[in-house]
Amino acid sequence: MSVKIPATSANLGPGFDSIGLAVALYLTIDVIGPSASWRIDHNIADDIPKDENNLVVQTIRRLAPDSQPYHLKMVSDIPSARGLGSSSSAIVAGIELANILANKGWSDQDKVNIANQIEGHPDNIAPCILGGLVVSVALKPDDVLYTKEAFPDVAFVTTIPHYEVKTADARAVLPKHLPFAEAVRTSGIANVLSSKIVEGDVAAVGRLMAYDLFHEPYRQKLVPELTKIRSLLKDQAGAYGTYLSGAGPTIMTLADSRSANDIAKMISQQVADVTVEVLALDQDGSRVLNDSQ
Repeated sequence: MSVKIPATSANLGPGFDSIGLAVALYLTIDVIGPSASWRIDHNIADDIPKDENNLVVQTIRRLAPDSQPYHLKMVSDIPSARGLGSSSSAIVAGIELANILANKGWSDQDKVNIANQIEGHPDNIAPCILGGLVVSVALKPDDVLYTKEAFPDVAFVTTIPHYEVKTADARAVLPKHLPFAEAVRTSGIANVLSSKIVEGDVAAVGRLMAYDLFHEPYRQKLVPELTKIRSLLKDQAGAYGTYLSGAGPTIMTLADSRSANDIAKMISQQVADVTVEVLALDQDGSRVLNDSQ
């Protein structure tokens, strides 16, 4: 038995802490079998624990404290501290495994509420569980309202700089207050952004993503590649818009699928010390795979 969990990309500019989507990079965990103590082999950094201190195992033990320990094997394509929801994917993996191992019978709504109580905000965990694009808000830690929306048919040209930005550092540069008029304007832009997603107007979606005033103006000094890529792709055919993924430093560009590889090549040639991939939207979210899948 295995669980497969997608990476996520949050905010889309002004949709700060509310809009997120799942993309086709994955964390996969195989349940090898019962063990005398928790063990999780993985291909991630050496400083990531391989015992009960691992975030996946911590989540299982928090939610199913009476569960028999297991030997797990984890393989992840999701880079850590890059704004692609690596911690959310680990938490969701733990929830899915606790649900199975302790026979909890949780619904998707239950999983989203549980994950939000652990993670603290739903913009990554909701699409991680549900797949696709999700607009969400936590009315209370255990009460998340969300809507899963169809997203226009685009490719995601994903630029991953070769350095980390810790979420705590990215939060630290944000202002404690915003002028009222500025907050109202950006909230309105986020509302229209959501409506244009529903309409499938990807050109308008891309345009609106550049008008964020909640976080990108403050975080762009941590991720100078954001401004460079926006300038590089200005008026570029097939490039709809660019945004900072989560807390960064990953930068997402919405692109026509026919132009995506050329855009990726252009970025690779013009922006130093980055990895560029063309990703698709993940529609399925977290899932449990049996041995035949």
